[in-house]
Amino acid sequence: MLPRDPMILFSYVNTQLRDRHIDLDDFCAEENVDRAELCRALREVGFEYDPQSNRFV
Repeated sequence: MLPRDPMILFSYVNTQLRDRHIDLDDFCAEENVDRAELCRALREVGFEYDPQSNRFV
């Protein structure tokens, strides 16, 4: 289960992307998360996924 607080979610996802996953699709598949919903939740607080750095910025 992913954190509900957007800032904790941001930190958690970026840590997982850095340490365990090659890209956002890999993370979403492993965590059984809807990519569009995750991106929407983080976009609402000002973050966008950057595929080149494999993190939300």
